[in-house]
Amino acid sequence: MANIALVGMTGNIGSRILNEALARGHRVTGTTRGAADLPAREGVTVATVHPADAAALAAVLRGHDVVVVSLKWDVNDIDAVIEAIRKSGVRRALIVVGAGSLLRADGRLHFDHMPTPSPSSKPAMIALEKLRRVDDFDWTAISPPASIKPGERTGKFRLGTDTMVVDAADNGHISREDFAVAILDEIENPKHVRRRFTVGY
Repeated sequence: MANIALVGMTGNIGSRILNEALARGHRVTGTTRGAADLPAREGVTVATVHPADAAALAAVLRGHDVVVVSLKWDVNDIDAVIEAIRKSGVRRALIVVGAGSLLRADGRLHFDHMPTPSPSSKPAMIALEKLRRVDDFDWTAISPPASIKPGERTGKFRLGTDTMVVDAADNGHISREDFAVAILDEIENPKHVRRRFTVGY
């Protein structure tokens, strides 16, 4: 059983990570900016903290086995998160960074294939660049494929590194539930330390 700090526990992906972690018997300290309307759940400790407050976030993260970060990088600061992880003393972190920085079959970035990139696409690419310069804790970045939507938890998907995992029709997709499975698999059996990886069907 791991003691996991989850930054962004109420988001579309964070909530699935929380469910998967609890289903596997891990304990989770989840951060949120406002905890008033969150129901109590066994195995979960809720911490109200803004991720831009590196000192306060570090205090919440301290003592955990691993930190998982699932935030929108257009409204959050990767530098503050990196600083908080450093100050906390936690040696292992998994950070969701978006799909834009993945390569497609033609050698171009997925970002360049997007007709209208989301506001978080470019900041997520910058977040990955900054993570790749970190050498004082063991980080792993994880990118979803082009499409990540609510769906089934199948536990069946393929892994990749810097190139998007696509199906026969060149579509990259995965459910949020299976994306969470991939994150917990990496926590329990690390294979991508100081590297980025991705998943897809």
